[in-house]
Amino acid sequence: QTFEKLLIANRGEIACRVIKTCKKMGIKTVAIHSDVDANAVHVKMADEAVCVGPAPTSKSYLNMDAIMEVIKKTRAQAVSLNESICCSFISSLSLQASEGVTFIGPDTHAIQAMGDKIESKLLAKNAKVNTIPGFDGVVKDADEAVRIAREIGYPVMIKASAGGGGKGMRIAWDDEETREGFRFSSQEAASSFGDDRLLIEKFIDNPRHIEIQVLADKHGNALWLNERECSIQRRNQKVVEEAPSTFLDPETRRAMGEQAVALAKAVKYSSAGTVEFLVDSSKNFYFLEMNTRLQVEHPVTECITGLDLVQEMIRVAKGYPLRHKQADIPINGWAVECRVYAEDPYKSFGLPSIGKLSQYQEPLHVPSVRVDSGIQQGSDISIYYDPMISKLITYGSNRAEALKRMEEALDNYVIRGVAHNISLLREVIIHPRFVQGDISTKFLPEVYPDGFKGHKLTDLERRELLATAASLYVAEQLRSQRFLGTPRIPIAKSKQSSWELSVRLGDGIYPVAVSKDGSSFSVEVDGMKLNVTSEWNLASPLLSVTIDGTQRTIQRLSRNASGDTSIQFLGTVYKLQILTKVAAELSKYMPEKAAEDTSSILRSPMPGAVVAVSVKPGDMV
Repeated sequence: QTFEKLLIANRGEIACRVIKTCKKMGIKTVAIHSDVDANAVHVKMADEAVCVGPAPTSKSYLNMDAIMEVIKKTRAQAVSLNESICCSFISSLSLQASEGVTFIGPDTHAIQAMGDKIESKLLAKNAKVNTIPGFDGVVKDADEAVRIAREIGYPVMIKASAGGGGKGMRIAWDDEETREGFRFSSQEAASSFGDDRLLIEKFIDNPRHIEIQVLADKHGNALWLNERECSIQRRNQKVVEEAPSTFLDPETRRAMGEQAVALAKAVKYSSAGTVEFLVDSSKNFYFLEMNTRLQVEHPVTECITGLDLVQEMIRVAKGYPLRHKQADIPINGWAVECRVYAEDPYKSFGLPSIGKLSQYQEPLHVPSVRVDSGIQQGSDISIYYDPMISKLITYGSNRAEALKRMEEALDNYVIRGVAHNISLLREVIIHPRFVQGDISTKFLPEVYPDGFKGHKLTDLERRELLATAASLYVAEQLRSQRFLGTPRIPIAKSKQSSWELSVRLGDGIYPVAVSKDGSSFSVEVDGMKLNVTSEWNLASPLLSVTIDGTQRTIQRLSRNASGDTSIQFLGTVYKLQILTKVAAELSKYMPEKAAEDTSSILRSPMPGAVVAVSVKPGDMV
């Protein structure tokens, strides 16, 4: 026996994820949405959908009065909540418990205790969980912040008590940075969480971010479902996650798991939750925070344990005891998750991009691939919500297999209409340091100190790209000569079998000779011959090309009449210009387009809302 109807107070991929399990369990679902989300995937998937307000989250997905009204109107028996909905809502929900409404997740006490970083740290200490040295109270002002920082010893981390997602966090290495950090963090915390309280703790240099998934019921049973390695981050937000971690040995894993369960029991936790730890190079681990919700990265745990965490959460909420014992929880194989964002990775590892997904195709034809998304072709990525496109998960019997599949899945993922971070994800998973498991939360700034610049082509890869681009150009020329399978005009000149081209890539111009040999092309680049074969289905967004026996999946994103073409090769988009030898010689007579003078323009690096303009006409600047 389970619930008949469940309301999902969330959007995007996590709402779709909950609906999938509800369908499997025979539970009817109610989606809520803002007016701009009226055609969203989660709205189409649910059995019922109700609009709760305009686009800004505070007026829709966090509009408690409207959501309470929908619960009453639809007679939902259970509610799955957005992680940002505060405890006051859950308290008012518990008032409705008498009317038979159940919250899918832990009770109010656990959420309040763990949602406050100061209280959660004290609780963790009392539960004998390792904690980071620091000041346990609320910091009153900048002077007190400096005094505490000196006592703990630099560097220190100043962070918002009610915070998460990297907001309201600053690292300070001296007194001046502490004062500045205190000011900025309290402002950011107040605007993001409506709570400007801060705490200060020792900053652990070069740590790994490893978290333990816990699952507890209302009967005092609790399990740890192994760890997730989440060290690849930018701006304190995770980018790539995997389970298990390459770093933990069975003893450390057990110690972390047992402490996570001890903390869950200390707050009488009942549901799925995550206890996050920082782990230093000597495998000392320190409690960071507890997330009282289903984490974005939960699929990797589902892959290696075989459990459906949403189903377990619904069972626990209904009052059933856990079905498993600690000894039943396996580590089967390896799973990797990449967070695919509508972001430009060349701007500080990812600044949001907005637009309509003009073409969208998930790589589900690749074996052992799972995609959790809340969008489809035609969906809008707007400024109002998180720019996540999907979570791409691959599974293998070992880490190498899971990573190989991820590489293939990223190459086969078609996303057009917005900038995306696939080039960055692909570079991370093939980087020698990542492959060896030598990672920390500083991985991205250490590996790319000057920012991410895309894939650096080796000489062989450059030749492969030039040969592929030239073959594509010739295949296109041959296709355009034919009309319904016959030459367009009977007096067409006899078939051409060789082409001399000039290809511009970056700052280099390369002469390329192409000759046709059946369905393949023989291409000469840098005095070396390459054999390029493909089905040359030019209408497909994905092209599988074999170059001297090496298979590559490429995407041609654009082309124009003047020979300019963009090709996604090894994850990165390269701009090329392909001209015949004659056209290349004549092109030097073409006038160059002057670059736009931007000296008097102020450009925003990303889309957003103008919150304040702090100057007025006549001010001295």
